[in-house]
Amino acid sequence: MNRKKKMNKVLNQKIKKANAKSQPNNKPRYISKAERAAAAERDAPEV
Repeated sequence: MNRKKKMNKVLNQKIKKANAKSQPNNKPRYISKAERAAAAERDAPEV
């Protein structure tokens, strides 16, 4: 890989990362199956 291509690749990666950070994150946080089960147990009405 020549020098010019290598430099452009590195710079483009940095630009891509910066753009990704500036975008809002609307995705909800991942909750594991065990955590969901524990939360459901806590919230379930006791009979």
